[in-house]
Amino acid sequence: MSPGPTTTRAKGGPERWPAAELAQRALRGRIVLIDDDAEILAAVTTLLEFEGYVCDSFSSALDYLRQLEVPRRTLPGPSCVLLDVMMPDLDGLEAQRRLAALDDTPLLLMSGASGVQEAVTAFRAGALDFLIKPIEAETLLEAVEKALAVSRERQSLRERTQAQTRRLAALTPREHDVAVRVAHGKLNRVIGKELGLALRTVKLYRQRCLEKLEARSTADLIRILQEADS
Repeated sequence: MSPGPTTTRAKGGPERWPAAELAQRALRGRIVLIDDDAEILAAVTTLLEFEGYVCDSFSSALDYLRQLEVPRRTLPGPSCVLLDVMMPDLDGLEAQRRLAALDDTPLLLMSGASGVQEAVTAFRAGALDFLIKPIEAETLLEAVEKALAVSRERQSLRERTQAQTRRLAALTPREHDVAVRVAHGKLNRVIGKELGLALRTVKLYRQRCLEKLEARSTADLIRILQEADS
């Protein structure tokens, strides 16, 4: 593949970037590149870094899996893994299985010698794409951007879920009782009868639920509670 204009690649991984530039690149996207071919590592890394991404390169899937065992600070931004299938220590399909058990980072597989069965297996296991070497630069960049878009969506959903969980935890037991009954479509007077509360008290709890859950309306509150149960 043609990597485009060349750039100077210093040693030491992403830490070589100034902090501000590294943060900006991470917001654009971080790609973990795993391939035992040194020439491909260099060419793809050069291409991705020229496009403004952070690229962490590894010559072995085992090296990357070992690195995941070490706690490290990660910068905000989407990420994906670009993984070669045919590697001596741990093949890409087995690495895919192990990575899937760790998190939901989008995965792209690439190979110059794999057949249809490997591609089918990869897709069934959740790979977003299976790229055949030699890979055109445009094809690679399109696949990477699609994977990063999926990563953004997953991160956004995870953040919304975590925020929703925190807001739900802020409800008192009685507020939660009222909110659950509201989500089931029960009227205030019915809720008051079931919980032994005065109508005005039910309305007060209901309003507090809206505020704590940051719901704009009763319909919004119902949606939040239903999502929490799903």
